[in-house]
Amino acid sequence: MTDRTIPSPSRLYLPKLASPPKTILDYLIARFPRMHAETWRDRVARGVVTFDGGEAVSPASAYRHGATILYRREVPAEPRPQEAETILYRDDRILVADKPHGMVVSPAGDHLERSLLVRLQRRTGLADLAPMHRLDRDTAGLVLFSVDPATRGLYHQIFPEGRIRKEYRAVAHVAQTPEQPEWLIENRIVEGDPWYRRKIGTGPVNALTRAALIETRQRLGLFRIRPATGKQHQIRVHMASIGFPIVGDPLYPELRPRPVADGPLQLLAARLAFTDPVSGEPRDFASERHLRW
Repeated sequence: MTDRTIPSPSRLYLPKLASPPKTILDYLIARFPRMHAETWRDRVARGVVTFDGGEAVSPASAYRHGATILYRREVPAEPRPQEAETILYRDDRILVADKPHGMVVSPAGDHLERSLLVRLQRRTGLADLAPMHRLDRDTAGLVLFSVDPATRGLYHQIFPEGRIRKEYRAVAHVAQTPEQPEWLIENRIVEGDPWYRRKIGTGPVNALTRAALIETRQRLGLFRIRPATGKQHQIRVHMASIGFPIVGDPLYPELRPRPVADGPLQLLAARLAFTDPVSGEPRDFASERHLRW
């Protein structure tokens, strides 16, 4: 399942002018009078304003009608993420990243430059990079990205068609050792209250998760979780529904202040496995991150 909206860089076409400015920087300053000129000078100096081919606009780049430049909205004094992402694999069609806890996948709110997508675009120079599925900000682990727009649809389709195997690990609260070691949870997940939470509702099933208890220690359990669908917060809602809320969850089973006392959410997207829809070869990726266990 893809993110609901993948924010793209703003695109600005340089029109034909009767009296064009000397440089693109001059044009930007005149074009956006409500933005301080020093802001544009700083962005250009840092190389974050680019031509659509990826080349950075410099302070001396001459104005030329017909060119398209790209830039992003920025949050002043945006803090850096506490941990960096890891690139586990990259070829001409896909990239697999290993995301830390607390990092959003796509730009949202005041998470722009520290989002996984923008950081990877900066590292790789791949302006067309796009995530193929959602991973919560609180969840760490694997995210599959498309590199090549020409083959993007083929990789996107493996998610709704169930041709990808996703496996998670979670550390959850276990009040007592359960009688059964495995669960099949299937129900309907709908919007909760407040709007950013989810809950189990009535109606046709739209969410299915398989969970297995691997080991217990001092009222904690290590679980292997295999979701067959990709509803937002599905694993977190399902684990809380069977009495095993995930350690560090600020939303389920009830709202708690951030940061919660027991640290970040102990949920890891540990494995992605699928048959490559272009080459036909088997793909199997494992996260190098670890939960507190």
